[in-house]
Amino acid sequence: MSNVTTDPPPAPSGDLPLSGIRVLELGQLIAGPFCGQLLGHFGAEIIKVEPPSTGDPLRVWRELDIDGTSPWFRSLARNKKSVAIDLRKQEGRQIVKRLAVKSDVIIENFKPGSKSYIKENPSLIFTRVSGYGQTGPWSSRPGYASVCEAESGFRFINGQPDPNTGLLSGPPTRPNISLGDSIAGLHCSVLALLSKQKKALRGVQGGETVDVSIMESMLNLMEGIVPEYDRKGKVRGPSGSSVTGIVPTNAYPCLPSPSTPTSPTYIIIGANGDTLYARLMRAMGREDLIGPSYAHNHHRVARQAEIEEAISAWTSQRHVEEVLIVLESAGVPVGRVVGVKEIVEGEQVKARGAVEDVWVGREGEGWNVKMPRVFPVLEGCDAKTKWAGPDLGAHTDEVLGELGLSVENITRLREEGVIG
Repeated sequence: MSNVTTDPPPAPSGDLPLSGIRVLELGQLIAGPFCGQLLGHFGAEIIKVEPPSTGDPLRVWRELDIDGTSPWFRSLARNKKSVAIDLRKQEGRQIVKRLAVKSDVIIENFKPGSKSYIKENPSLIFTRVSGYGQTGPWSSRPGYASVCEAESGFRFINGQPDPNTGLLSGPPTRPNISLGDSIAGLHCSVLALLSKQKKALRGVQGGETVDVSIMESMLNLMEGIVPEYDRKGKVRGPSGSSVTGIVPTNAYPCLPSPSTPTSPTYIIIGANGDTLYARLMRAMGREDLIGPSYAHNHHRVARQAEIEEAISAWTSQRHVEEVLIVLESAGVPVGRVVGVKEIVEGEQVKARGAVEDVWVGREGEGWNVKMPRVFPVLEGCDAKTKWAGPDLGAHTDEVLGELGLSVENITRLREEGVIG
């Protein structure tokens, strides 16, 4: 477990892949800030602009820590510098324009419209995150991830199928995370870097707009749904805990675990490869379900009910620990459905340092917060969390001083409510 603080250390070492890149993060909540978190982890300097009075709304979402700040915010805003500027005031907007001049990338999730920051810095990579994109009849619609997930078709394929039609029965099941926002943020980070790299490789001057739509980011995940509809007229519906057209891969019940006797226990088995399927059946003692009639996936799809019932009958008579031992020994992909307690305490997570302790507050005057590390891991790259999400405006004086503002001017702006 690492042990880092909210106080920024010296400038990041030059061997990080994004060292020397300055990112101006104007977005709030999840999509834009998720992008900023990824870029900051690999060396970019992230200047996060927040309203002076309230800060990013995520600061007070969900569970709040003893200081009234969300641990979620401390995680998503790690390695960023918080600068409190009121964009409703003319002087505040002018300061942000000056910051844009000294930045390489801007991340924002405002409504589609002005590109004034590009005018101030023609070489800027202007990364815009919105619900539906910068053009089209829906461009002006407010676009929260939940709505965009629905409009992308993602929600339609998640839930329980109607036994007669195979289509959605009842309300769709929502993943209990803001998936659309994070997926859009991932697209945002990759495309911003590709845009900058393309300019550098071609020796081309000038900026570029990266137009990231939450709906389209989710549409990117929809695999063969559109081409299957186009060529075969198939409308894919939900499939509960399995996946349409791939057998067997599902959640199967086990006997309650001795360590959690009152909780139902499920495992996930992914044995949809032809060889893996045969291994699974042999491990279960069901060689009668091996042969030409079960040899390939399309054969097994035609016999899905029979196969699923056989697997469930076998797992439901065994504790999860036994199922894991048997199938791991047979080389069959298997995993237990776990909650956050098991994640934090898991041997693989501990061995990889996948959850880290990050210090909040000054030395001796704070506490550790566990948070997932930022991934992926790059060989030879010492990317790490340097500090937790900072207090509101913690870096205002530092960043504005670097712009050339005097102490007297910073004091005046703070007294007038332009900065915090």
